[in-house]
Amino acid sequence: MPVPSPGAAQPATWCRCRLVDRPYPSSVSGDPGDQGRTAPDRPDQDLSDVSLFDAFGGRRGVVDSGLPPLTFVGTYLATGNDLTVALLAALAAGVVVTVLRLARRDTVRHALAGFGAVALAAFVASRTGRPQDYFLPSLLANLGAALAWAVSIWIRRPFLGLTVGALTRSSAWRTDERMLQAYCRASWIWVASFLVRVAVMTPLWLAGQTVALGLAKVALGWPMVLVVIWLSWQVVEPAHRARRQRLSEDAAAIDAARH
Repeated sequence: MPVPSPGAAQPATWCRCRLVDRPYPSSVSGDPGDQGRTAPDRPDQDLSDVSLFDAFGGRRGVVDSGLPPLTFVGTYLATGNDLTVALLAALAAGVVVTVLRLARRDTVRHALAGFGAVALAAFVASRTGRPQDYFLPSLLANLGAALAWAVSIWIRRPFLGLTVGALTRSSAWRTDERMLQAYCRASWIWVASFLVRVAVMTPLWLAGQTVALGLAKVALGWPMVLVVIWLSWQVVEPAHRARRQRLSEDAAAIDAARH
């Protein structure tokens, strides 16, 4: 696995990062009662423990996202291109994934959203009678995601920052200009990943290559997400490290002035 440079904050794994508010030392305010409080106007964040990999589904996400399309393609081939049976098999796989998610105590909304995506794909394919249309909702979803993420960057509220901020209840990425710029640049990586899926899957969909679409959906799913998470970490971590250093120097200067 790739590892960060020796001078960088060391996460538990290359796809882990903790971005949490850290308390200012009491010497900053001079009040011992402030020990352990977080400065509301400049919350800091440190990359160490919260996993973006887990936030986007973790190892279970690999199975959850890959099982229905692989079941659909496998059944379609095994039954001699019987679309109805293949769609029923995909729905059954979606039910299994939903039950497993609920058993793992995922939220009902999250579990049903996953099944809803499978059900929508099956509905579209059943209405058109074309097996490649099972993948049409996913293709359109990636196109929509690319547009939404691009707009979020344009308005300076990049979705990656919003995701991390929601996980950590911290606004440091938004109040520090260098960190904001880093999250905007990292979010462009996600935009590119959505567009890669569109670029690969669109010609396959137009050509009616159902099997290739299924393989592409899986290959460009979690394997690509892992790469995107790692690249995102490479972009945002230096900004976090610079902020930590700056805050440490500020605190040291205040301590020196008091003494």
